[in-house]
Amino acid sequence: GGDSKAGFGHDVPVEAMPLDLSLLRGIRLYEPEELVLSAAPATPLKEIEAVLAQRNQMLAFEPPDFTALYGRDGATIGGIVACNLSGPRRLSAGALRDHLLGFQATSGRGERFKSGGRVMKNVTGYDLSKLMAGSFGTLAVLDEITIKVLPAPEKTRTVLVYGLDDAAAIALLCRAMAEPVEVSGAAHLPAAIAARSQVEHVREQAASVTALRLEGPGPSVAARCRHLRDWIGAVAATEELHSTNSLALWRELRHVELLAHPAFRIVWRLSLPPSRASAIVAAIRAALRAD
Repeated sequence: GGDSKAGFGHDVPVEAMPLDLSLLRGIRLYEPEELVLSAAPATPLKEIEAVLAQRNQMLAFEPPDFTALYGRDGATIGGIVACNLSGPRRLSAGALRDHLLGFQATSGRGERFKSGGRVMKNVTGYDLSKLMAGSFGTLAVLDEITIKVLPAPEKTRTVLVYGLDDAAAIALLCRAMAEPVEVSGAAHLPAAIAARSQVEHVREQAASVTALRLEGPGPSVAARCRHLRDWIGAVAATEELHSTNSLALWRELRHVELLAHPAFRIVWRLSLPPSRASAIVAAIRAALRAD
């Protein structure tokens, strides 16, 4: 496809015989009214998102582009499906595999096959779409992918909380997720990471930053932000980012741009129960200090 994630995950123990799919690109079907898009696997993510933006639509699972980490500008829809990559909105909209409607592919025996279609529906039999998502290209060669798209939110705001340690931040995020405010993104940035942000209210605090994103109709978003800040303000200082700065911050988080720094030789991605995250991070830090 775009060869943009050659360093992602484990090496596959086979002979180096690359299969170049870079010419299999282009959007083959886009029906905005039906919220469906089909594209060849090497179609760049940027191209798909540009087309969707013209109709005020989006890939709701917010796929990341690892160009900042790997220095290769080539994220494609096929690579994103192969790695089952989702961004900050996964906690509210689901993972990529939940938005993959169907595909066409060729097996290792040279047999063409397909699964799914252009609508979400319950079917009997094995759901091959979910099997292909996250298979890292080891099960078949995809040649067409059909994805569900959704309308983009009218407004986006982010409530920032300053100065919390890891444990307190995770506790606050968990409580916020339980509140009736429909949080669509949640993140905690230690002070050293927050200092790399291009967003002024994040970069210049010289403290950790905990972020909660709210999206939807303007009046609803404003009311939910007030609700969050009312109860959080009793325990910590807060700030609020509106559309432009909110979009900039979540773009940095989505594309892992804040970890693209020479000091980070290895970047790990861990999927953990939120309640255990701070303890595991503390254990990793202690192990590093011991070394």
